[in-house]
Amino acid sequence: MTRRMVTVAALQTAYGTDIKDNIARTEALVTKAAKQGAQIVLPSELFQGIYFCTRQDPRWFETAFPTAEHPCVIALAKLAKKLGVVVPISFFERDGHNYYNSVAIADADGAILGVYRKSHIPDGPGYQEKYYFTPGDTGFKAWKTRFATIGVGICWDQWFPEAARAMMLQGAELLFYPTAIGSEPYDAALDTHKQWQRAMQGHSVSNAVPVIASNRIGLEDNDGAAQRFYGHSFIADHTGDLVEHFGKTDEGVLIHAFDMDLIQSYRADWGFFRDRRPGLYGPLT
Repeated sequence: MTRRMVTVAALQTAYGTDIKDNIARTEALVTKAAKQGAQIVLPSELFQGIYFCTRQDPRWFETAFPTAEHPCVIALAKLAKKLGVVVPISFFERDGHNYYNSVAIADADGAILGVYRKSHIPDGPGYQEKYYFTPGDTGFKAWKTRFATIGVGICWDQWFPEAARAMMLQGAELLFYPTAIGSEPYDAALDTHKQWQRAMQGHSVSNAVPVIASNRIGLEDNDGAAQRFYGHSFIADHTGDLVEHFGKTDEGVLIHAFDMDLIQSYRADWGFFRDRRPGLYGPLT
């Protein structure tokens, strides 16, 4: 019997202020991943430029565009069609007077299946996102792509088990998290990459699902607000094990193939979804 195999990829690189250069850098890595057999390729969060949320400056609103007009969406959707791959495209979205931290799902034919808008918006030193982004109004979604049904959360979403479970309940078979995370301005010695990984590995375990996370690297200076991003992008399997991972300065692509039939059987065997008790979960809402 032919097994249903799906090969995924996570990208890790540094980004600067030139959107054209950032798009070209991302396109090169997506192409590299596709040549190695990847079918679903994940760039990191807001790869259009530096992570501008380290400080509040209204000029950054000028870098937001409607989905159909955003340079990153246009370029990566075109590339997805050319290569026959699925790409969740992170971008700064403008919709009327509202601004969102969003992901457009480009299927393998280049069609945009829809948009997910980041639900959990952080607000703290170095991550002042509430100044820029309206909390997402799309709810969590699962997208039926050519190769698999996928769920996509964005950065801070990845810390919330409810988000992962909501995507799984809609049929997600793989969970993807584009990310921009690194140093904490109030404590230069604080490195949270292990907690960051473990939180998502927990989603893998409790949902019996692979998790793919892409982070950026490098030191970025946003008019005096410096932030060093710690990389450590990874792919975890359905048991929570890190099957592929980068360090804090590695640049390139992570590739891994999953046997989706095996994972489906494993998930059923463990009974996490069989034994759920939604009627007892009222305090969650």
